Amino acid sequence: MVDTRNDSTVTEFILVGFEQSTPSTRALLFALFLALYSLAMAMNGLIIFITWTDPRLNSPMYFFLGHLSFLDVCFITTTIPQMLIHLVIKNHTLTFASCLSQMYLVFGVGVAECILLAFMAYDRYAAICHPLSYAQIMSRQVCVKLVSTAWFFGLINGILLDYMTFRGPFCRDNHIENFFCEAPIVITLSCGDPQFSLRVIFADAIVVLLSPMVLIVISYARILASILGRSSSSGRGKTFSTCASHLTVVIFFYTSAMFSYMNPRSTHGPDKDKPFSLLYTIITPMCNPIIYSFRNKEMKGAMVRALRRSSLSQAESV
Repeated sequence: MVDTRNDSTVTEFILVGFEQSTPSTRALLFALFLALYSLAMAMNGLIIFITWTDPRLNSPMYFFLGHLSFLDVCFITTTIPQMLIHLVIKNHTLTFASCLSQMYLVFGVGVAECILLAFMAYDRYAAICHPLSYAQIMSRQVCVKLVSTAWFFGLINGILLDYMTFRGPFCRDNHIENFFCEAPIVITLSCGDPQFSLRVIFADAIVVLLSPMVLIVISYARILASILGRSSSSGRGKTFSTCASHLTVVIFFYTSAMFSYMNPRSTHGPDKDKPFSLLYTIITPMCNPIIYSFRNKEMKGAMVRALRRSSLSQAESV
């Protein structure tokens, strides 16, 4: 705990989260977030299973989708179970090492997802604009390298951001006004001037968020030009429908991430941070599989086949 003396040092943090809410409100939030977390885990788990086992879903798009769902599972598991525990117990303390580890995983997985979304946009560009050479451009070996690149840069970037967040001692208030260790909030609790670390994280967010966004915009600009150049309106609609799911996911993810890490801290506050933190930590991972499932006939067909196989195996075991 933090001491009030000038030479005191923080050895643990307190996640304020929703502790100021009434017991009935916390009980309602617990039930709601548990339901959302369970739905997100079930849907993403199903997508991982069918994209990695269904032979009809062996295209690069579904290979990337399976890894996107795996990233979503890692992302929500890093923050939401802890929040659920804190909604039912009074002890909201988190050790220094636990806070550092959680922040590293959030950064690493979040950055990997940003990069993976950009590679998924490039995959759609290759499929639509270069259909004859698509198999060579997006071979299995290339897809594995792209996914590995996303993970590599995500985990390396996590080390940098963790260092910038925890490079100085902490001797101020140890209350974090959120339900997980979010870097900009933690930095403001450190001793000395936190502006350098905040500027580095802001610059990193520009590179990490905007660089993949540039690739996404370029890919879809070329896709749009290709679609508009086609004479058949039905063909244009069918082609664009394959991109609509990915575009929706990109908008959800980037809107919340940009607000959290690219806005001046003077515009932030607990009432603004928490809703956007909830958006990209649980709502977006939950919506991703739903968006892809309901807008994609092949995914719906694969899910139906998977459920049928499960029902048949249960019936045979009875």
